[in-house]
Amino acid sequence: MGDNDGLLETLRELRRHLDRDLFPLTIGDVAADRRALRELTGQLDDYLIPRLSAIDAPLLAVVGGSTGAGKSTLVNSLVGADVSEPGVLRPTTMAPTLVTSPADRDWFTAQNILPGLPRVTGNGRGEPGTLRVVTAGALPPGLALLDAPDIDSVVTANRELAAQLLAAADLWLFTTTAARYADEVPWSFLRSARERSTALAVILSRVPPEALSVVRKDLARLLEANGLGGTRLFEVPELVLPEENARLPRQAVQPIADWLTTIAADSRSRADVVRHTLSGALESLSTRVPALAGAVERQHAGAAELRSMADAAYAVGLASFDEGMRDGSLLRGEVLARWQDFIGTGDLMRSLESRVGRVRDRLVAFVTGRPAPESELRVALESGVEALIRASADGAAERLMESWSSHPAGRALLEREGVATAGRLGRASADLPARAQEAVRGWQSYVLDLVRKEGADKRTTARITSFGLNGAGLLLMLAVFASTGGLTGIEVGIAGGTSVLSQKVLEAVFGDQAVRTLTVKARSDLRARVAILLGEDADRFITLLDAVQPPEGTAPALRTTADAVREHLRELPVVDRRAALSPGSAPEGAGSAAVVPDSRQRSGVQRPPGGVQRPPGGVQRPPGGVQRPPGGVQRPPGGHGPHPPDGSDDVPRVSGGTDDGGPRATGAGEVGEA
Repeated sequence: MGDNDGLLETLRELRRHLDRDLFPLTIGDVAADRRALRELTGQLDDYLIPRLSAIDAPLLAVVGGSTGAGKSTLVNSLVGADVSEPGVLRPTTMAPTLVTSPADRDWFTAQNILPGLPRVTGNGRGEPGTLRVVTAGALPPGLALLDAPDIDSVVTANRELAAQLLAAADLWLFTTTAARYADEVPWSFLRSARERSTALAVILSRVPPEALSVVRKDLARLLEANGLGGTRLFEVPELVLPEENARLPRQAVQPIADWLTTIAADSRSRADVVRHTLSGALESLSTRVPALAGAVERQHAGAAELRSMADAAYAVGLASFDEGMRDGSLLRGEVLARWQDFIGTGDLMRSLESRVGRVRDRLVAFVTGRPAPESELRVALESGVEALIRASADGAAERLMESWSSHPAGRALLEREGVATAGRLGRASADLPARAQEAVRGWQSYVLDLVRKEGADKRTTARITSFGLNGAGLLLMLAVFASTGGLTGIEVGIAGGTSVLSQKVLEAVFGDQAVRTLTVKARSDLRARVAILLGEDADRFITLLDAVQPPEGTAPALRTTADAVREHLRELPVVDRRAALSPGSAPEGAGSAAVVPDSRQRSGVQRPPGGVQRPPGGVQRPPGGVQRPPGGVQRPPGGHGPHPPDGSDDVPRVSGGTDDGGPRATGAGEVGEA
């Protein structure tokens, strides 16, 4: 692949961006987004990064396919040893088996590819979640076969593992049967191979001789319809085996073995297959990564929506506090009783119709006659404000819980935290009372400072001295709650009169304009302190989002790395994909194929120099096939049985037929599967 250091580092950077849960919220089709993320990170870890790190490493061919397709039997037959355990019970292959030559054993036992699967060596079946590595002397160096679980297994973990292994392959040997080739599950995998331009060969097994022509034509039609026309197709007939775990006769799999051996024996052939699959996988990133970036942006939009719900709920909570300050409710109950003690008598309410000066004189007389219990009034007012803050926070938390519970993302997030946490979130935080008390005391100190600063001149100081700084401060605190909205009947006269009285006294001390200014400042300061308290209470919900939300800038970073991969791909050699996908299928006169070179002598099949001759009325056979003269099939020594002269070679293929396929076997006589 040439100098690929820049591309390799770009892929590693992409992997770092994906190294967390990017889709924690239930937004849109989040299941598909999470699946796409797993597939992409898996292919980066299992194939793209390891393959770019060692471009000349042995070729990995994964044998995958449907239940009952005979994958394990095929692997055993190709290597001439019982390395994988077939059987009639499903699922058979619980742990994948990788078969390699002794020369390549160290490469595959190390964590070079599929690093997430622990290695198991030696005899016996591997445990689920492990990769069993065995050696076979008949397998040529430079090539390994991996027996994968069923893609349509009833066990979900097996299906996911099969998809992971296929994504880590340089070459797919996709196995299906005459009875299952039209199922949707295999075609979803085959379309994935097409989209990612994976090097692919299809093996049609367990084909009754009488159905061979019809099934082959229909499979060729489906391959063409799904954008896979020209895919290399091998056929393995239905055979009667002496026992369920027996291997296939050598002649039944010889064409597949010859084809794989030819690829493994030539470094250029291996490089072409690797380059084809690698380039296709890299090019698929140009669509897969931006799609993930779009899904990440949907996560951010969903999180922003949940944040806006929090803002709205606590804004209503603050508005509720504002209403509580203005509706006079704080001036009832304990505050009213302490106010009357502070003034000295409830009869002063009737004096409000008199002049302000006369009211002030009576107040001074009361104050100078005996000490005013302002401390009790201050405590009562403090308790009332704290209770109003707690009620506002409780209402906001309950309102936000209802909003999040009605939203799929919010509901899933709350469920993720558990019932206990959700229960605590439904009311104000446990430390809010203490923080509210501190805030109210801070506000009271602020009000006293306002009174002190406003009474700095000599005349005002003298008036304040008449009934004390604390008393004047308390009067200003009461004036903050001067509105009587929401009160009716006698409540207006009592609570409303209390606030009006305090305001009239303050006006006598400071003047009308000063009182209005002081009241606005005091009310604004209290509101700001409560807003901070409610914001801190809302942070409990925001913290949940921050803990799971993808980092800001993730989506742009993903798009940037996808663009960088695309730029690096322009530096790579152009791949002859048709030649790599269908070895030996180059156009007439083009010479030998890019993936499978012209091998003169292999398995007793004679190939003329310069290419393959086309017999009159026949079909040009790919290298590695059998030259078919007019009127019949020339059978090489130790080769394969003839096919009916039906002239139906729709796609390049190598036949695994025999002279007599025999009747379809049942029970233990069927071809085993993994």
